[in-house]
Amino acid sequence: MKEHSLALKGTLLFVATLTIMAGTTVAPSLPAIEQTFAGTEHVALLSRMVLTLPAIFVAMSAPIAGILADRFGRKKLLIISMVLYGFSGMSGLLADNLFFLLVGRAVLGLAIGGIMTVGTTLAGDYFTGTERESYLGLQQAFTQFGGVAFVVTGGILADIHWRVPFAIYAASFLILPAVLAFLSEPAKKTAPSGGPAKAVVSANWSQVLLLALSTYLINVLFYTVPSQLPFFLRHLEINSASAIGYAIGTFNLAGALVAMSFGLLRSRLAVPGILAGGLALMATGFLMLAQASGMVSALVALCVLGTGLGVVMPSIMSLTIKIAPPALRGRIAGLVTASMFLGHFTSPLASQPWIGWFGFEALYRDISIAFAAMAVIAIAAASVRRWAV
Repeated sequence: MKEHSLALKGTLLFVATLTIMAGTTVAPSLPAIEQTFAGTEHVALLSRMVLTLPAIFVAMSAPIAGILADRFGRKKLLIISMVLYGFSGMSGLLADNLFFLLVGRAVLGLAIGGIMTVGTTLAGDYFTGTERESYLGLQQAFTQFGGVAFVVTGGILADIHWRVPFAIYAASFLILPAVLAFLSEPAKKTAPSGGPAKAVVSANWSQVLLLALSTYLINVLFYTVPSQLPFFLRHLEINSASAIGYAIGTFNLAGALVAMSFGLLRSRLAVPGILAGGLALMATGFLMLAQASGMVSALVALCVLGTGLGVVMPSIMSLTIKIAPPALRGRIAGLVTASMFLGHFTSPLASQPWIGWFGFEALYRDISIAFAAMAVIAIAAASVRRWAV
């Protein structure tokens, strides 16, 4: 495997970019989708669910994918998930009503549940120590660099027609040959006699559940950027789909650049300390976004927000792998993945009424307060020895 290590890492990193495509690619199309299906009941909410519906199906499928990955292996599940991803993602090119468009997005969510769960599990299988921490930073960087490329491209293509960005999901088929060629099934742990290990393994489930809950809350709050930002910018009289793409791309670019330093940060700080700093940056960014009055101030706020997210997400993945015994790694990765995407799904359901009652500015201000509170809690956790990992 050593002679293929660069190819192996590269393949896993490109697989990671598929998860960000789920939403960011079509985010600039949301206003046009709302207008196209304006006669559909509850279209304001349902058009936003084009972005977020995959998340609930990720949440449902990821724990099952984790069990399957632990029991039957990683690679085959990844291949099946990537094929399903490509076909379901491109279904938006043909869907002639909002219902069928949402069905395709639901199937896409099932595929993402498999891809993300297996991707996190393989990171724990293939890498250890500082190599793992560096990889997790690169994974987040690639994910967000992918977000830049896909959302900006999606914005440009959405100016042609709102359906065209759905063609980008064919990227899954371009990455698939590398998965077949360079990824191998990790060897299962064996007992000293050479037979399969039968020892009972357990995890600290209180830590697992606390991590899952924290992941859920973080994602409910931060996902108001991709799900509501296009409409917030329109509220600021910025109506171009490509401008929306550039704005979300700026958010992802900032996150990608800082995520590349995660390995260095991890060599000097415990994960809870890094997490606290990232949450504080996100609190600052949301407060700045609440006060934004135009494109420039919004972009500055998004840069700060992206910087925070660029260290928060690798911290979550690092904790996930750290507290998961190898035999339970798929299950725990699936649970955290489910929490993440359940947060994505819940986000517009929670934020849309809040916007209706109080407005965009109040929404982002209150999210800032929530992130500040979580940063304080993370600082307290950093002082507890068992979390100093």
